[in-house]
Amino acid sequence: MTVKDREARRTGTARGAPQVGLLLGGLALLLVIAVISVGIGARSIPPAEVIRALLAPAGTDDHVIVRELRLPRALLAVAVGAALAVAGTLIQTMTRNPLAEPGILGVTAGAGFAITLGSAYGLAAGPAGTMGFAILGSVLAAVLVTAVGRHSPLRLVLTGVALTAVLGGVALGLRLMSPNVFDVYRFWSVGSLASREQAPILVPVTAVVVALACALLLGRSLDALALGENVAHTLGTRVNRIRGAVLVLVTVLSGAATALAGPILFVGLMVPHLVRRVAGGSVPWLLAHSMVVGPILLLFADIGSRVLLPTGEVPVAIVTAFLGGPMLIWAVRRYGAGTL
Repeated sequence: MTVKDREARRTGTARGAPQVGLLLGGLALLLVIAVISVGIGARSIPPAEVIRALLAPAGTDDHVIVRELRLPRALLAVAVGAALAVAGTLIQTMTRNPLAEPGILGVTAGAGFAITLGSAYGLAAGPAGTMGFAILGSVLAAVLVTAVGRHSPLRLVLTGVALTAVLGGVALGLRLMSPNVFDVYRFWSVGSLASREQAPILVPVTAVVVALACALLLGRSLDALALGENVAHTLGTRVNRIRGAVLVLVTVLSGAATALAGPILFVGLMVPHLVRRVAGGSVPWLLAHSMVVGPILLLFADIGSRVLLPTGEVPVAIVTAFLGGPMLIWAVRRYGAGTL
C-alpha cells in the first residue's frame, strides 16, 4: 500500500467517525419523535404509557390504540419519508440539479395518472395492483422527462412541470367521467398517513427496503458521478449503467411511497439540502443521513397535521407543502438560474 493510499484511508476513517456519531444521534432523535408521534392524537397518551404499550402490552384501550393504529402509522411515515428523501437525493445527485425532486420532475404525477387509469379499467385492485401501476407510471414519466430534458437541468425541471400539468388534466377528465374512479382517487389523491395504516402495506414497504439497500450499494459510484461524467469515466465508472440503476431506484421509491400515502411533495427536495453539509460531500453518507432525516421530517409534519386544527386533521401533504415552498424559493435564490 502506498503512502498516498494510507493517507486516504486515515482521512476516510477520521471523516467516518463523526459521521457515525451524527447518524446515531439522528436515529435517537427519530426514535424520540416516533414515540411522541404515537402519543399524539384525538386521545393523548403519555410517552411512558406508549413505551409500556410497546414493551409490555396489557390490553388496555390505550395499548390497543398504540399497537394497532398509531404504531403502524408511525412505521408508514418512516418508510414513506425514507423513500421520498432518498429518491430526492438520488435524482439531485444524478442530474446535479439542486431543484430536482420526484414530484417536481413529474414522477409522482406519472404514478397518480397510472393509478387513475388502472382504476378506470378495474385493473388497479388491491395494494399490489395499485403499487404496480404506480411504479409503471413513475417509470414512464421518468423516462420521458429524462429523454426530453437530459441536456439541461432547467429543461429537466420545466419538462417535469409540463408533464405534471398534462397528466393532471387527463386524469381529471377520467375522474369526471367515472364516479367510481373519482371515489377511489379522492381517497388516494390527498397525501396523508391517516386511514392508510389499516391497508396491507407489506409489498410496497418491502420494495422500499430493498430499494434503500440498493441505493446504499450505489453510493461509491454516485460519488464519482457527482464529480461529472468525464471524471467518472476516468475513474472507471460505468456512467450509463449507474444512471439506469438510479432511474430504476427513484421510480421504485417514489412509486411505492405514492402508492402507500398518495402524492406528498417537497420531502425529496428539502432533505438533501438539510443534510448535504453534514454529509461532508460524501454521497454514501448523504444517502445514509437522508434515510434518517426523511422519516424525522415526515413524522414532524404528521404531528403538525394532527394539532394544527382543533376540529380534525390536516393532510400531511399540506404541511410538507408549507415547509417545502420556502425551501424551493431559497434554493432558487441561492443557486440561481445560472447554476440551473
